Amino acid sequence: MTKYLSIDIGGTNVKYAELNESVDVIAKGKVKTEHNLDDFLAEIDQIVDKFQADGLSGIAFCAPGKIEDTTIRFGGALPFLDGVDFAKRYEKLGLPVAVVNDGKASALAESWLGSLQGVKNGAAIVLGTGVGGGIIVNGQLLAGEHFQAGELSFGILNVDKTGFDATVGSYGSAVGMIERVNQAIGNEDTTDGLAAFNAINAGKPEAVAIFKNYCKNVAYLILNVQSVVDLKRITIGGGISAQDAVIDGIREAINEIREEIPVVKMSLTPPEIVRAQFMNTANIYGALYNLLLKVEG
Repeated sequence: MTKYLSIDIGGTNVKYAELNESVDVIAKGKVKTEHNLDDFLAEIDQIVDKFQADGLSGIAFCAPGKIEDTTIRFGGALPFLDGVDFAKRYEKLGLPVAVVNDGKASALAESWLGSLQGVKNGAAIVLGTGVGGGIIVNGQLLAGEHFQAGELSFGILNVDKTGFDATVGSYGSAVGMIERVNQAIGNEDTTDGLAAFNAINAGKPEAVAIFKNYCKNVAYLILNVQSVVDLKRITIGGGISAQDAVIDGIREAINEIREEIPVVKMSLTPPEIVRAQFMNTANIYGALYNLLLKVEG
């Protein structure tokens, strides 16, 4: 049986799964992410050693940051990963190793098995602490000249702000929106997403106002992307995408902007907005697909 190990490196946890050629999960698990390089690499070594003993045909990684072939640059939320090359580290195993950015992994998963399947031009947007993304053009993942296509968090949404406050990553942060809603409704636990959406869905004015403004910022991002690459469909992922209000709210905001700016309505056909099929497992499948594309074409 052909077996692959797929490892999703996140700021909080490292998730991993062993899958077969039919994409069935044989085993899976997660560990807390170590936040210094030596302990982190020892942690990954333990995972690899555990499954290598079972016989593997390849290892797939996804990680934050800009990925140059198999080398991580900067590392996003894990800057100590800058310069780590997993293919070089595990070359002694004689196995193919592939590495992909986490946002791009989401796009690959949706293109392969999810809501972008069969879509020639599409994108995945992941709403979390920041805004991740991956873009599919002519059926291929768009990497870009500097391997940074789809790094949506670094777009500028407000030229009157300075620093990170001006960026898509700030305005499009689902974590930030939930925090603001909880503060507005007087909830001491500002991380409580359920309480925030209960207030939104109940129509509490202070919560709804924050949420609508958030959806409009995401809609501005989508229309900006659409003006450059003209996509058929965009999937919305991240934990908050499980809430129907999010997809509906973004669609409504796009329509509002088009009504407010007639030339945009006349000139720009908006993409379809749908919920991502994959939630917490997107990066596992996307990283594996990236590996299969490199190994099997």
